[in-house]
Amino acid sequence: MYRIIREILKYGIKTEPAPACDPSLKVGGMEMLEKSLAIRHVDAGSCNGCELEIHALNNPYYLLEGSGIQFVASPRHADMLLVTGPVSRHMEAALKATYDAMSEPRLVVAVGDCGRNGGIYCSRRNYACCGGISSVIPVDVEIPGCPPEPEAILKGILSAIRS
Repeated sequence: MYRIIREILKYGIKTEPAPACDPSLKVGGMEMLEKSLAIRHVDAGSCNGCELEIHALNNPYYLLEGSGIQFVASPRHADMLLVTGPVSRHMEAALKATYDAMSEPRLVVAVGDCGRNGGIYCSRRNYACCGGISSVIPVDVEIPGCPPEPEAILKGILSAIRS
């Protein structure tokens, strides 16, 4: 322990600086939204690449909860449905039921190339896959990428709010 502290005192802390903040990601200058946004995330059959980026979006760097955006456990409490992955046949009914359980007005965001059009897993319909999210429920915003970066997901969420 003392050796580490001596090295820190001798050489300083060697870390890279934090990246600059993208001004397009600011929600009203980092003020609270006029109304909070509750998001329900549904994995419709993805490889979990997009989920890792969504988890990264939840870290303190992006400060979603401070901006009035939070993830909820029930679609009855949600304003937005954030869907990842191509829709597998087993998740088709569950996705429709989740969408139907949301109150109006509701927003749907398809995350990643799989959510947009089935991606590399099922670019065409087959016995196990229904394709993209829009083949099962209506989609308001599509976020490209495999997987999209947290900034792209945040931009997609904000564009859905602003439209």
